Amino acid sequence: MLRLHHQVEKQKIDNEKLIERNQVLAAEVQDLKSGLDALEERARSELGMVKPGETFFHVIEETDEQD
Repeated sequence: MLRLHHQVEKQKIDNEKLIERNQVLAAEVQDLKSGLDALEERARSELGMVKPGETFFHVIEETDEQD
């Protein structure tokens, strides 16, 4: 009985985490459906896209590598 109680409690915690995740995803879907700003942001950050007339600069920082 005690083991089942612990399993139920663990499942409740897992369910709460999944509910929060679903809420975040639902908000992201709503943003993508309702406006172009979120879509543009994702295109820029994930796909590296730029607008016509823009110049893309990729800055590479030096690393202090010692052999």
